[in-house]
Amino acid sequence: MDLRIFTEPQQGASYDTLLAVAKATEDLGFDAFFRSDHYLSMGSSDGLPGPTDAWITLAGLARETKRIRLGTLMTAGTFRLPGVLAIQVAQVDQMSGGRVELGLGAGWFEEEHKAYGIPFPKEKFARLEEQLAIVTGLWATEVGKTFSYEGTHYQLSDSPALPKPAQRKIPVLIGGHGATRTPRLAAQYADEFNLPFASIEDTERQFARVRAAAEKAGRAPGDLVYSNALVVCVGKDDAEVARRAASIGREVDELKANGLAGSPAEVVDKIGRYAATGSSRLYLQVLDLDDLDHLELISSQVSSQLS
Repeated sequence: MDLRIFTEPQQGASYDTLLAVAKATEDLGFDAFFRSDHYLSMGSSDGLPGPTDAWITLAGLARETKRIRLGTLMTAGTFRLPGVLAIQVAQVDQMSGGRVELGLGAGWFEEEHKAYGIPFPKEKFARLEEQLAIVTGLWATEVGKTFSYEGTHYQLSDSPALPKPAQRKIPVLIGGHGATRTPRLAAQYADEFNLPFASIEDTERQFARVRAAAEKAGRAPGDLVYSNALVVCVGKDDAEVARRAASIGREVDELKANGLAGSPAEVVDKIGRYAATGSSRLYLQVLDLDDLDHLELISSQVSSQLS
């Protein structure tokens, strides 16, 4: 089971804070550092000091880390034109020496679009499908050849399809709870399918849908990586679990029901139940980014038992 650290910087984090978390992620042996792609805080957070852009952040981290994978859960398709996104991600992949992964979603948080003057189209899923075709098509085009695309929402004519990423193929992540269209898109474009904040039972059902869609598309279901994203709150005793839950404004019982919370032994046991669904990678949503001792505890008391 790969453990990756997943952050939500829109809730309030500077680049320096994210850099500290990313360096701890690397030093403590985690597989990757991922972040959300949002420009507005949610809930009661004031969001100070303000949002950071996902791909600008990852570009900086690409130069300041050595080993960990870097990516998004999920880049919002409404924020960037697909041709521009392909350039940005390929460049950050070059800057990292080939450690980037692209999670791409349709975008959903209407309020942040209003707050920053970003169009919020009705037909987001259809646009996402075209974006996936364009981004992957540009990267796959051989050097010296051109790429054209004629879609309903995007048209490209004789693009040189440059620059190329450092990796032969940047892994693409698609995720979500949709029962039909999401599994179909994952079967067509994804290297990894991610299910966020889902129960073990819902995970089993959705993974089965993706596997069936892959088979229907003529693809081996085992070609995809299956993963979950879950909030994490681990403590060496009940008091520490309660303190960490309070620091993020959550209740212990709710966290245990809906995430990975409790003692290291409790969390290892629940991870095992997710592994039984076919999940081989977990994105640990860390909400208190100043609590680096939390990461150390997970590394020393949870990761060590999984290996």
